[in-house]
Amino acid sequence: MAYGLRWLRSFVFMMTVYAAMGVIGVVFFPLALFSRGGARWVCRTYCRVVIWLARWMVGIRSEVRGEVPTDEVMIAAKHQSFFDILLIFNALPAAKFIMKRELLWTPIIGQYAYRIGCVPVNRGKRGQAISKMVADVARGAAFPGQLVIYPQGTRVAPGVDVPYKVGTAALYGQLQQDCVPVATNVGVFWPRNGMYRKPGLAVVEFLPRIEQGLSKTAYMTRLEDEVEIASNALMREAGFDPDALR
Repeated sequence: MAYGLRWLRSFVFMMTVYAAMGVIGVVFFPLALFSRGGARWVCRTYCRVVIWLARWMVGIRSEVRGEVPTDEVMIAAKHQSFFDILLIFNALPAAKFIMKRELLWTPIIGQYAYRIGCVPVNRGKRGQAISKMVADVARGAAFPGQLVIYPQGTRVAPGVDVPYKVGTAALYGQLQQDCVPVATNVGVFWPRNGMYRKPGLAVVEFLPRIEQGLSKTAYMTRLEDEVEIASNALMREAGFDPDALR
């Protein structure tokens, strides 16, 4: 298929994704107001609609690999685009995300994020940000589920190196929960920026859990090594060489 036609299909797809967010979010908002479980059902419904649209409209198939945790654990995930958020949320029974506080004021997204128990955190100087995040998570612990954090702090394009932040280790120590790392290659097909969507198999993979008890240094080393090695393998499987840009 010519690049121009595929770009046009990608554009129509993304407009449909945004429209679906608005329609589903508004129509089912009363359900979300009265029931936290209802809010989670609405969000999962939206995820499944987008996953189906991605396959049908732009040829992005998706797959979840590994053992999906059902207990209360911390999820430390590679983050490449909006699509990995949807795949992770749809796979987990009760996901709640650490998110920028500013997103609370985003129409639809903010209201649903609050209802499903996401934890908004402020950004600031490094030490202040970490201590504030730990305090915010402690307050959000009343809502059970799997807390999802992105240890690099932002979306990272395939092949780009971004250091892992120590806030993840602070939460690992505070929560006293196992950590389940998650690798992905979704950015090969659904990039962090731009409109073009490439067909192929987008994967999120839940890796073996890191049990409690490791030192901060040992935890950070193991987390980064395992997520990066697995993500690079998935990207190579998708036909992208993560070392090409380094």
